[in-house]
Amino acid sequence: MTDSTTETIVALATPNGTGAIGVIRLSGTDAIVIANRVFSGKDLTKQASHTIHFGNITDGNMVLDEVLVSLFISPRSYTRENVVEISCHGSAYIIESIIKLLIKNGARSAKPGEFTLRAFLNGQMDLSQAEAVADLIASNSKASQQVALQQLRGGFSSQLQSLRDQLVQFASLIELELDFAEEDVEFANRDQLRKLTHEINGVIGKLIRSFELGNAIKLGVNTVIAGRPNAGKSTLLNALLNEERAIVSHLPGTTRDTIEEVLNINGINFRLIDTAGIREATDAIERIGVERTMEKISQSALLIYLFDAEQIIAEELQQDIESLQKPGVNMLLVANKSDLPRQAAKLSAFRASGLSNFLSVSAKEKLYIDELKNNIYASAVKGQLTGDETLVTNIRHLEALQKTEEALIRVLNGMDNVTSDFLAMDIKQALHYLGEITGVVTTDDLLENIFSKFCIGK
Repeated sequence: MTDSTTETIVALATPNGTGAIGVIRLSGTDAIVIANRVFSGKDLTKQASHTIHFGNITDGNMVLDEVLVSLFISPRSYTRENVVEISCHGSAYIIESIIKLLIKNGARSAKPGEFTLRAFLNGQMDLSQAEAVADLIASNSKASQQVALQQLRGGFSSQLQSLRDQLVQFASLIELELDFAEEDVEFANRDQLRKLTHEINGVIGKLIRSFELGNAIKLGVNTVIAGRPNAGKSTLLNALLNEERAIVSHLPGTTRDTIEEVLNINGINFRLIDTAGIREATDAIERIGVERTMEKISQSALLIYLFDAEQIIAEELQQDIESLQKPGVNMLLVANKSDLPRQAAKLSAFRASGLSNFLSVSAKEKLYIDELKNNIYASAVKGQLTGDETLVTNIRHLEALQKTEEALIRVLNGMDNVTSDFLAMDIKQALHYLGEITGVVTTDDLLENIFSKFCIGK
């Protein structure tokens, strides 16, 4: 982002493509003046902020379109600059013609995320809130929308700022000690500093642990349905989705490749993956399918292991469970075909052998499917989602928090055996990493990397 922030920028704020309307956004000191040059109607330079005006966009004597122009006068705008939004008809030709005309009259094309970058640079929001804008635009479920909105409103920022303020106070006292090093004066009470550091690390640790859920909400939960052939995996997928998505057959090995669909449970997206049955492959194609099954399991966050109690004995089930357990992958055991008369006795035998932690369903008859959905949701949320908690969803924030935690651990370890200058250095490191999250500490490369991922009109 090397261009001057004093220039007036322009871009289409609505998605590309033909639609009923398109909204063209201008931001900058001359935004209203430039818009007024091409607008036939009221004198925009004499109108109040937050007003809408009907008129024409004209290029000389040629009318390009009838439009509505919305005015937002600095600092009462998204960027805290003068902002104009032109609502025109959604023809690609009309939109392109108006943007070209505005550029000819003094604006320049905006870069990706440049409107939000200006909002950040002008103090309208901090960096974590700016990133939440992109998350909000990309949200595809109720939960991801709520998490992004909570962060946009500053919940995460205010929590971090409180931690940072407390650390700054102690950092200043440590710095003061350095000025009186020869007199061996202690201004920062070490017991209070130790207590504060433990408290801050407790909060940071909780935020770090929240990333697993936050990332799942943001991106969806990879959920693999696996089991032996004819366990009913495809039937279960259809029952969960309540539609005939996968081919169902009594023949083993029908599913040769993975089938992926999205299931939304209580606002969280679960990416369901139906896989080939796990067994010794009888041909090269089936072998590839089984290999892909194992690969998908290792990449998943949740594994639904489905079994038919009539087709497997307790020892085989235990072997399957042990072979499929992977670090970081939660496993739900589900016994299928509970509608069949002989299943009850088989399942009782499993429980008697110590294998009791499973849910019994009938995918074919759609029995206990709602209970399974509740279990799927609970396995991902683990009681963490109450509506007002702060969840970390951004890998950049996670890495900064981890580095903050490491610096504070060094503070704790060195409290009684290092000099004040080393203690001050570690506290400064912690403050630096916390500041990176909200943008108190920034670099051009960091801003370029963050805002280049935004859409052009935002």
